[in-house]
Amino acid sequence: MSQRLTRLVDLIAQLRDPEDGCPWDRAQDHRTLRPYVVEEAHEVVAAIDGDDPQELKGELGDLLLQVLLHSRIAEEAGEF
Repeated sequence: MSQRLTRLVDLIAQLRDPEDGCPWDRAQDHRTLRPYVVEEAHEVVAAIDGDDPQELKGELGDLLLQVLLHSRIAEEAGEF
């Protein structure tokens, strides 16, 4: 895993930390994040349709954040 990706995974764990994490991030679950993952996926498609590599780069980063949040939630629940 690249160093940047490792830092992002660590940041998400920190945000979800039960004691020192962010209250908003800790309160999220798959269902509460559902609208955001759908929105980000649509924005990725729009960037592809717009043939805009810089926009696509940013939107893929946003979608990756959603994937990592869902993965962390599942990991915490013992599902992954």
